[in-house]
Amino acid sequence: MLRYAVIFFVIAIIAAVLGFSGIAGTASNIAWILFVVFLVLAIISMLRGRSV
Repeated sequence: MLRYAVIFFVIAIIAAVLGFSGIAGTASNIAWILFVVFLVLAIISMLRGRSV
């Protein structure tokens, strides 16, 4: 999931450099959402691993 977040972030940077602001904004929002989901799942995974 972190891999997809990085891919969308790179797409956002390339789109911003080329002037596609709509695509860049959408890609950065998707990257942000994927990153937050990754962090939540990583924290849950760490907490569950310690309690077992």
